[in-house]
Amino acid sequence: MSSANTAHSVVAPSHTSKRVAGTIVIVYALITLIPLVWIFLTSIKSPPDSISYPPKIVFTPTLEGYCNLFTTRTRQTPDYIVALPEPTSTCDEVTRKRNMVIAGPSNFLPRFVNSLVIAFGSTFLAVFLGTLAAYGFSRFKVPLADDLLFFILSTRMMPPIAVAIPIYLMYRELGLSDTALGMILLYTAVNVSLAVWLLKGFIDEIPREYEEAAMIDGYTRLQAFRKVVLPQATTGIAATAIFCLIFAWNEYAFAALLTSGQAQTAPPFIPTIIGEGGQDWPAVAAGTTIFLVPILVFTILLRKQLLRGITFGAVRK
Repeated sequence: MSSANTAHSVVAPSHTSKRVAGTIVIVYALITLIPLVWIFLTSIKSPPDSISYPPKIVFTPTLEGYCNLFTTRTRQTPDYIVALPEPTSTCDEVTRKRNMVIAGPSNFLPRFVNSLVIAFGSTFLAVFLGTLAAYGFSRFKVPLADDLLFFILSTRMMPPIAVAIPIYLMYRELGLSDTALGMILLYTAVNVSLAVWLLKGFIDEIPREYEEAAMIDGYTRLQAFRKVVLPQATTGIAATAIFCLIFAWNEYAFAALLTSGQAQTAPPFIPTIIGEGGQDWPAVAAGTTIFLVPILVFTILLRKQLLRGITFGAVRK
């Protein structure tokens, strides 16, 4: 009896092991933050400081990178600059110091809006369809269910370049090239497989007895799904939405191949930002910094659901 109790007892981690584990996590977090901090610092450097060697750690901050990101500029003569009225904005002032004037807005904002529409639209559709499919696989006897699930998963096994040309030809014939609808449908198709596999595991952990009790009380299957299953699967849905959004938000290969203007997203646009002397690195870094904000905010807002969603099955077991 004593040996059985010993076998089932849980040994609490020592104070030293907790400190070591905490130190490792902190060091790892700091290392992973270095590239993000460096990108932000580059975004507030001047173009000469951004390419200086050795790299400058101490420099005079400037918003030139953000101004160059959101505007297009033309070079003018010093006499023309002097004859202009007083600057009306910080960007006007920064631009005139380079003997340039703002000619109009850049294409970054429309590309950023395209990313928001396509990424969040495809995430919503993928999670919606994935939830329905996962519920069907979890609760009903689907013929060849294991084979179908494997087939769904196999769509994620191929690299994008393997199907890029067929998709390009198909989209050209259907008139979906360079359209937001085409990109939403494509990203939805890619993300549905991930959503089905993740959500099926979450729904499997929800006892069937809850739904059966609801249906005995007069609920239909759809009502039981909506009022019983969905509230308990919220953590899994949130975790799945984050993973789907990260893929759609950062995807580059399909966006570069299938879009070029009207529906182009931010990832293929940001590397093309060119300054007078070549690549405008502060503007590129500024675009990257702004591009990180929505996904960062979305993840922070759902961080509790993400943590609970990842540990959902283990906790219940």
